[in-house]
Amino acid sequence: MFPSRKFDFVPIAAPNFALIVSGMSEPRSYLVCASQRSGSTLLVESLRATTVAGNPEEFFQYLPSTSRSPQPRQWFESVTDETVLSLLAPLEPGTADTRTAEQWRDQLLSVGRTPNGVWGGKLMWNQVPLVLDRAAGLPDRSGDDLRSALGDILDRDLAFIHVYRRDVVAQAVSMWRAVQTQVWRDDATPPAPHDGAEYHADGIAHLARILRDQDVQWRNWFETEGLDHIDISFDDLVAAPQATAAKVLVELGLDADLAPPPPLKRQSDGRSKEWVERYRSEAAANGLPL
Repeated sequence: MFPSRKFDFVPIAAPNFALIVSGMSEPRSYLVCASQRSGSTLLVESLRATTVAGNPEEFFQYLPSTSRSPQPRQWFESVTDETVLSLLAPLEPGTADTRTAEQWRDQLLSVGRTPNGVWGGKLMWNQVPLVLDRAAGLPDRSGDDLRSALGDILDRDLAFIHVYRRDVVAQAVSMWRAVQTQVWRDDATPPAPHDGAEYHADGIAHLARILRDQDVQWRNWFETEGLDHIDISFDDLVAAPQATAAKVLVELGLDADLAPPPPLKRQSDGRSKEWVERYRSEAAANGLPL
């Protein structure tokens, strides 16, 4: 399930001679390719919990101008509707990231790698411009495209894992609540019934368009580049998180028995379901995306 095209490269980590002697393959580094609220956090936290599958984080979300991930209003830069914008926190200035491209890459590689040499990370399509911008500052570039940038930053024998969510409306509702509350991480506690988030069909519709486009862009990129990849659906991941993580570990050349019980539980409550149903009922009449 991996790319058929191979590249010559110099590994960053030293070879594992024990694996070579035993005839086993070296475990592979990987990048989880996803969109927000797709279930990717559950997968990467499961992989992290093995202690041998890298330390995957969303390394590419931090904007150089603020050293912060995109703030709520930055998801709505093209929106002028004050009834939407008034529900979002104002922008905060943050602090500019002064690291060079090489310093940024070296830190990213160090933090994301486990002692066995496996590196793990997560990339959303909206973060691709940051990858390209950072890679542009590296010496000895192999090209200006995303494939080259990832190879120059990470590893030319990288495995790709595509996490997606079929129900984009539910995904957009989840994200709409997250941008209002600024609570992004799933844990064992369902969202509070009165967490301050308010329903707004146009806010959900705006995010649904973004999220759908991100997944289309990933699929187009895999096809254009001829890249094989591991496909993981939100539904399968939520239904069987441990079994899904085990399958990914096998594809990475690691022991499936290391897959842990789910370290996170899905955030879900009746309010989100009500919003999904309400949005669907309004969408057809108002020309909103489904």
